Amino acid sequence: MEKLRIAVRKFDPFESTLQKLWDLFCLKNNITIEAEMIPLELHDLYEETITNKGLINGSWDIAHINTDWIFDAANEKAVLDLTSLIAENPPQNYPEGWHKSLLHLQQINNGTYGLPFHDGPECLIFRKDLFEDPIEKENFKKQFDYELHSPKTWEQFTQIAEFFNRPDQNLYGSVFAHYPDGHNMVFDFCLQLWTRGGSLLNSQNQIDINQKAAIEALDFYRNIASNKKALHPQSKDFGSVEAGMAFAKGEAAMSINWFGFASMCEVIEESKIKGKVDITELPHDENHKTASLNVYWLYTIGTGSKHQKLAYDFLRFATNPESDKLLTNEGGIGCRKSTWNDVEINKTIPFYHKLETLHENALTLPQTPVWPKVAELIDKMVLKALESDIPSQELLEETQNAILQII
Repeated sequence: MEKLRIAVRKFDPFESTLQKLWDLFCLKNNITIEAEMIPLELHDLYEETITNKGLINGSWDIAHINTDWIFDAANEKAVLDLTSLIAENPPQNYPEGWHKSLLHLQQINNGTYGLPFHDGPECLIFRKDLFEDPIEKENFKKQFDYELHSPKTWEQFTQIAEFFNRPDQNLYGSVFAHYPDGHNMVFDFCLQLWTRGGSLLNSQNQIDINQKAAIEALDFYRNIASNKKALHPQSKDFGSVEAGMAFAKGEAAMSINWFGFASMCEVIEESKIKGKVDITELPHDENHKTASLNVYWLYTIGTGSKHQKLAYDFLRFATNPESDKLLTNEGGIGCRKSTWNDVEINKTIPFYHKLETLHENALTLPQTPVWPKVAELIDKMVLKALESDIPSQELLEETQNAILQII
């Protein structure tokens, strides 16, 4: 029996949403074909769909591809250009229904290679119940001589993390995702760089990380990563999902993670901190401004799929306003403006409307076919920084030389 095969980013809210959407879609359209949905970790997802050419050879009809990979996928001719299908039968209220920042990364060489699935830029997530507690505020003021509030600078971030670090209560000042999967530590490095006024690109628009702001970024990151008085001890084993779950279980006062992990705290059963969470922009160097990172997930169709029309019909259904809202209620992040401003959603997740503001400060990673290889080199560099005492400047020079070999 023929099946539609979907490569899903492994994450419970994604898996449950996709299954519910497929069931509704089949019911509504009287479709009897079965969908086989395989949840895959980040590395396996990239390997299955792009490296092993699964989208080209027909192994996968639909895949979750993130915007880090979409340039690569389009150049490899792995994902279908949806331009003609959209022109013929556009998704509801397309493109006006989405913020412009969720439409441009999949636009490559005049083609459109995916539809927005899950979003939520990086932000600072914090326990407002701790920050607003009168006793905590009083003790903090005595100790640091300023009012307790969400940290504006990285120095304040460290002080606040140390203040709330209470291992005996299974509460830690902060939690990071330091598992080396080519993503989390790369994103963290970029955020540290950008909030110190640095850039991944030089004036010739070439990737160049060998700069003063990068030394400061790497120095701070390795210091916070080794600071046992400020950090969840399992951070080194956590990916973003595990770090998000630890925060939802009440094990940290602050987290720098995707917006989705803040909203997850309000909707999943395992959360012990419903109603106690807020988000704000990231801390920054006192001489520079905040930044965020916008990487989002797309629904894509494989060029080798034998079910392209059915796959596109499902994508139209999966991105309509009701489906987008369903994803949010399951613990993912809807991409439509209608979801961001939905009254019911904002009742459940009071900070949901802040998504639009986060997008205003959100930067993106360079769109180049070699980015996945560059990210791998940066990932190795950050890991080496955390595991050795080689000076940051030396690590950056070495990595930049390796980058020059591939660009």
